[in-house]
Amino acid sequence: MASHARERLIVALDYPSLPQALAMARQLEDLVGYFKIGSQLFTAEGPRALEKLARFGGIFLDLKFHDIPNTVAGAVTAAASLPGVRFLNMHALAGLEAMKAAAEAVEGRKSAPRLLGVTILTSHDERSMKRIGLSGKPEANALRLAKLARAAGLDGVVASAREVGRIRRACGPEFVLMVPGIRPVAANVQDQVRVATPGDAIRAGADYLVVGRPITGAPAPTAAAAAIVAEIGQAMGKE
Repeated sequence: MASHARERLIVALDYPSLPQALAMARQLEDLVGYFKIGSQLFTAEGPRALEKLARFGGIFLDLKFHDIPNTVAGAVTAAASLPGVRFLNMHALAGLEAMKAAAEAVEGRKSAPRLLGVTILTSHDERSMKRIGLSGKPEANALRLAKLARAAGLDGVVASAREVGRIRRACGPEFVLMVPGIRPVAANVQDQVRVATPGDAIRAGADYLVVGRPITGAPAPTAAAAAIVAEIGQAMGKE
């Protein structure tokens, strides 16, 4: 796992164009460990975005693959070959066989990225899950999907801070736990529901935190990033 506070911070470059993402990456390269490239930027700019941004830090390719096993395996194989990719993900709701196929696609590959299963999106609560046919609380569903991801051979999962303590206890110390929905104290939660502060997420058991708008939308992004890194460091000292 990451040993220094800055290595645990992943900044989401959710921009519609590469120049905007590059400008932010240049500002933050000495403050963060990784940059997240999601569906918006990847759809607009394609693999060349990774080629350019990998100069500034490792890449978390956040495309959340969700399809039949053969298709997911092919997508994971292609993604794992892209420049600078250190993490990539898929939806655990794709099922056990799809996750197994994805894990097998990167097995034995030199410098393979860590493959994570997305459990329950942090924009969901119990009410919104019920609308799509998922009964029970988000925490229980996330734990169930995390156990399934571990059984399939994935390296870890993406889950909210509310679930990581239970997932850590169930899946062990080496299972990678990445937490989005991070909001510093007094920050606007925006379209997230299950949120946590950086310190609370680390103390709960998170290995990596994904932070977007609280940094990229701040009046002073470098200061915002530095403050979050400092909070992570303080929490790491109390783990």
